[in-house]
Amino acid sequence: MNLASLADESCVPSRKDSLPLAEDARVELLSLLEDWRIATHDEVDRLVRRFQFANFAEALAFTNAVGAIAESEDHHPALLTEWGRVEVALWTHVIGGLHRNDFVMAAKCDRAYAETLSAER
Repeated sequence: MNLASLADESCVPSRKDSLPLAEDARVELLSLLEDWRIATHDEVDRLVRRFQFANFAEALAFTNAVGAIAESEDHHPALLTEWGRVEVALWTHVIGGLHRNDFVMAAKCDRAYAETLSAER
């Protein structure tokens, strides 16, 4: 498996009885992603990455692209948009932790970032 194949997956509906990913699965999936880290906030593990941009307009355009992806996948991140950067945090609310969907969305965010950067050139 690689980043492209992970980004090609679709998020699946999560169920309340699903368990968060085991440590070995999290490590394997995280190894496919660049610049993402696992951080704990309010006792919940989340995937977090900060994306850098040249200005606010580019950061906002990326935020909107991630929002469109989130709507189509029915998997919604926390987004913090500031001048020149966007922080994305992903976790599966219903299970209170990390699910494969979070890694799929992270890969889709990485793809959108690469597309945004190439469109700027």
